[in-house]
Amino acid sequence: MKEPEFSARGVEINRWLRSLTRAGEVRIEDGRLALLTSYGSEIDSAPVTAVRAGRPWFAGPDEAVATVNGTRYRLTLHKNGRDGGAATSGDSGSSGKSEESEETGRFLAALKRAAGRR
Repeated sequence: MKEPEFSARGVEINRWLRSLTRAGEVRIEDGRLALLTSYGSEIDSAPVTAVRAGRPWFAGPDEAVATVNGTRYRLTLHKNGRDGGAATSGDSGSSGKSEESEETGRFLAALKRAAGRR
């Protein structure tokens, strides 16, 4: 079985003010973005070409906002997840940013790569 292009566990997923999970998973695999609960149930998914994501000015360094199927989600990606699970990505580069913002940056870069945007 092929490894996902990006996978992060221990992700807090909110639908703005409503918390959906505090230890979920964000996964990019086979051209699809999937938001999963801590039990592995799917919250939402869509082809990466239909997903809009970014880091707005009001978000913290470890937060991103993603619009999936017309629904906005606030994703808080912690470096190794709250549950201690490791996040994986095809990117292993290092920059001068904080560790929390690196994880968010990896997610956004993986999403762009999977969608074919440069």
